[in-house]
Amino acid sequence: MKKNKGFSTIGVIATVAVVIFLCIVSFIVIDGNNKATDYSSYNFNAVIAPDVHNGNIGDHVKGNPDAPVVIVEYADFQCPGCASLNSRVNTAIEESDGKLAVVYRNYILSYHQNGTAAASAAEAANLQGYWKPYADLLFKNQAEWEYASASERTELFDRYFMEVTDGKGDLDKFNSDLASKEVSQKINFDMAIGNRIDVGGTPAFYIDGQLIDWGNKKGSSININGETISWDAATTGEQFKDLLIRIVKAKLKE
Repeated sequence: MKKNKGFSTIGVIATVAVVIFLCIVSFIVIDGNNKATDYSSYNFNAVIAPDVHNGNIGDHVKGNPDAPVVIVEYADFQCPGCASLNSRVNTAIEESDGKLAVVYRNYILSYHQNGTAAASAAEAANLQGYWKPYADLLFKNQAEWEYASASERTELFDRYFMEVTDGKGDLDKFNSDLASKEVSQKINFDMAIGNRIDVGGTPAFYIDGQLIDWGNKKGSSININGETISWDAATTGEQFKDLLIRIVKAKLKE
């Protein structure tokens, strides 16, 4: 009995030692992964190219990638405010005649149950060249999928993909990419940047590192080329579109 009891004690000690060892190893691996990406080497106010840290999936750019004015948007496909402003942002880009580019980065709010899945679907569509139409369709149809079950969501996202590709897309590849390490890495990369600049909510728009605080109930302002551009409390999407165009014009005075 004593022998068995002694063996059991040694076994417990050995098990605890192994667990502690694994925890230390896990910490080292996790800590190493966190340090692997040197975010200080990136210009958050410009277009970020594909590289090993973002899953070789670069920033998504609405408008002319070589536009002289770049605004960065952090958004969540399940965010109602993001959906309501999306068409206005697209119109502002069109009316700016190639002078404005809007960089889209994923910033998913924790309480949006389908936000990550939607972002993954958009990234998967991007890998076949359809990010923009797929993103626009997700925003347009937000009410249809935002609270859908996993199975319903899959069916809808597949249908959207076939719609934007006019039936020509590779659906098997789309579903494989949706769950891929690269897509997950891209989303995590975007989120990490958003956390580093303290994005407080979505949609969040920045120019030259300045927050275009459209959601401020007291109104706000930014400085462009020494000119102060201010606005009253947020009211309509049309006014937001006009604000973006004002910012573009002020920026082009450089």
